[in-house]
Amino acid sequence: MPDRVYLDWNATTPLRPEARQALAAAWDMAGNPSSVHAEGRQARRLVEDARIAVAAAVGARPQDVVFTSGGTEANALALTPGLRRSAGEPARRLLVSAIEHTSVLSGGRFAADAITVIKVSGAGLVDLDHLRSLLADGPPALVSVMLANNETGALQPAGEVADLVHEAGGLLHVDAIQALGKISFDIKAMKADLVTLSAHKIGGPKGVGALVLAEDVQGLEPLLRGGGQELARRAGTENVAGIAAFGVAAQAAMAALEGDAARLQDLRNRLEKGLRQTPGMIVFSEGTPRLPNTTLFTVPGLKAETAVIGFDLGGIAVSSGSACSSGKVQPSHVLAAMGFDRELAQGAVRLSLGWSTTKADIDLALQAWRKLADGLLRGRRNTA
Repeated sequence: MPDRVYLDWNATTPLRPEARQALAAAWDMAGNPSSVHAEGRQARRLVEDARIAVAAAVGARPQDVVFTSGGTEANALALTPGLRRSAGEPARRLLVSAIEHTSVLSGGRFAADAITVIKVSGAGLVDLDHLRSLLADGPPALVSVMLANNETGALQPAGEVADLVHEAGGLLHVDAIQALGKISFDIKAMKADLVTLSAHKIGGPKGVGALVLAEDVQGLEPLLRGGGQELARRAGTENVAGIAAFGVAAQAAMAALEGDAARLQDLRNRLEKGLRQTPGMIVFSEGTPRLPNTTLFTVPGLKAETAVIGFDLGGIAVSSGSACSSGKVQPSHVLAAMGFDRELAQGAVRLSLGWSTTKADIDLALQAWRKLADGLLRGRRNTA
């Protein structure tokens, strides 16, 4: 295959070289990390080293990190009825923002009639007044708000949300899967009670994630029962190789974060400056703090499926938003929640950048876009 430009980093990232080495080294290990012999202790050391690295990335204690099979499982584990802070009442209902990932919108183990959706603004931010009213209208709640939206890149005011939630006696779950490695955050500073992460968004392997708990959270019920792994919070022999690579990827991502963020924001600005040359261009959430690597855009009349295929034929990998719909191009529930009509939402295209993205990649993407835009504009003139 000829050289291609990969601009779908929010969907998944390539393996970092360091993570690849850690993965390969661990594949040949014979030990089960629950065994007490030397081979088992060697495997356990890899898991615990990774636990320390992942905890450090989000300012948590290693013993509060629970490894899972990925972000979806981590979210499902977090959404547990009965969670409580040490001095609080158990959460008996779930409030989720309308722009959450589908693994959160599904509600985990909460009954459907115990789940309420929080409105968002046209910029894609949680409506704090609506949240405040929902918190006042019922028993203690677990509230789930993502730190960074996977489609628009919009950053939520997690600290303000946490203040409202805790004042009402509830708990806050923050899905930080898209934020890790792109912006700096700390579980204590943003006052979250639970945080979820995924390895393959930061250069680790697919199929590994983590739930991170605040120090005083109690009542977590395991999804998987059986053995006593992960301090009895997630049964099953640990994915030693994947977890080891996750830890190494977390270390590499955090070491490079500051420099990568500044460079990627410059590249994103270059991209958006070029896109805005197209009449009618809309960049979603552009007036809102966003991830430095993410652009979601459209122009009236654009069909996302046509655009994604056109980019692909031009050697550019992009997406229409979330990559969790079995390859289907569907209207964005995020944009619908933000108040955009179905026709406009059907045309949303996401470009997301990563550590190997270059100015040349951006220029090639803009070149491909201009060809697509010219065809769209010609079609408009022909039907006028």
